[in-house]
Amino acid sequence: MSIINIVQAVNQALREEMRRDDRIIVLGEDVGKDGGVFRATEGLFDEFGQDRVIDTPLAESGIIGTAIGMAVYGLNPVPEIQFLDFIYPAFDQIVTNLSKLRYRSGGQYSCHLVVRAPYGGGIKGGHYHSQSSEAYFCHTAGLKVVIPATPYDTKGLLLSSLRDEDPVIFLEPKRIYRAVKGEVPDGEFTVPIGKARVAREGTDVSIFAYGAMLHVALEAAELAAKNAVQTEVVDLRTLVPLDIDAVLESVKKTGRVIILHEAPKTGGFGAEIAALIAEKAIDYLKGPIIRVAGYDTPFPYTLEEHYMPNPQKVLSAINKIMQY
Repeated sequence: MSIINIVQAVNQALREEMRRDDRIIVLGEDVGKDGGVFRATEGLFDEFGQDRVIDTPLAESGIIGTAIGMAVYGLNPVPEIQFLDFIYPAFDQIVTNLSKLRYRSGGQYSCHLVVRAPYGGGIKGGHYHSQSSEAYFCHTAGLKVVIPATPYDTKGLLLSSLRDEDPVIFLEPKRIYRAVKGEVPDGEFTVPIGKARVAREGTDVSIFAYGAMLHVALEAAELAAKNAVQTEVVDLRTLVPLDIDAVLESVKKTGRVIILHEAPKTGGFGAEIAALIAEKAIDYLKGPIIRVAGYDTPFPYTLEEHYMPNPQKVLSAINKIMQY
């Protein structure tokens, strides 16, 4: 076991899988000699060379389009989008081509690749470096959407993503890239895509979260425990496929639901979770489903701390639903 952070976990997973599978190609802006803006690919260029770690022009559509071509011809490309906010020039390539090639070809072409991108706020990046637009990709059939919250899950889920037959959007919470450390096995292991985990057991209220917001939920749960409220925190880990069985199991146990994400509330993935709970477990609910999320505004630079959910906002939601 080693104690590492999320950036190191990404680097380990890429390095180990590139050694195992020579079809893996890493490409993106500054991923080569500089090791990426967050140093997630540091050292890969020196070990694997310029044919497998490729510095690209600043052209996201070109990065993803090139990766799609590589995938169709049997390679396993891992394109990095430097910030999720910059993925929109490649949106057409992703939703029109990447997500549909396996379906439209009747399975002849799997078009497997993993799009890596840091996402979310919390680093004073302003409105062009802080967005959480995961819901766009969850809405696109044919894509898997994975968002880890710990170093262990980052490495295990990235390894699973690299071996999956479908295209994966792998979003890394940059707010906690180095702030969260944990034990990670030195050898090979995987975490299955589509399986949530209970990060904290509880009986009074369930919080469903992912990415950096998992740790906000855990802090809020500790605060609530001082008032004898036992909060269960479920780390979704993957949004598509969603582990709806784990969600429903927790809802049936507690009867109270809070859904937490930093993306804007309207149309956020929390709305999909709420709808599924209302469809499948409404008889178990003891109160309304509460969403704690970002505001329906562009991400504000000067008001970042006000915009983003924090433990106090979540605690207020816990108190509200407990008093219902």
